[in-house]
Amino acid sequence: MNPDAEVEPRLSQAGKSVIIVMTSGPAQAGRCATPFYLATLLASMDAEVTVFFTMEGVRLAQAGVAESLVAMEGGKKVIEFMREAKGVGVRFHVCRPALPGFEIGLGELVPEIDEISSGGVLADMILSHDKVLFF
Repeated sequence: MNPDAEVEPRLSQAGKSVIIVMTSGPAQAGRCATPFYLATLLASMDAEVTVFFTMEGVRLAQAGVAESLVAMEGGKKVIEFMREAKGVGVRFHVCRPALPGFEIGLGELVPEIDEISSGGVLADMILSHDKVLFF
């Protein structure tokens, strides 16, 4: 990078909305920390951020799973990344239709979950948010 080059100004993130669709779960542990880290960064930049757990991603919302899962050996537990995201205002939705396929009952969800939502809610979020990311 040329130090004399003009630096492009950063756009304000205030008022921006991002949805992260979390489809990865314990079978792909290496993909389970970065989405929450990114959500934390974006929310810290004043973006409105929602993580929507669906497919195998709903397993991360099941009590005991994220508490015992790390993305890489020696790393922090995934639940720690989730709690950091919650601490800066990230909202968590879990897909109700995906829960039975993984034999997860509503009473088994971690307390960090804000909403239990339908696929229609996810579709609406995808259409209405400024950015949509899939992990």
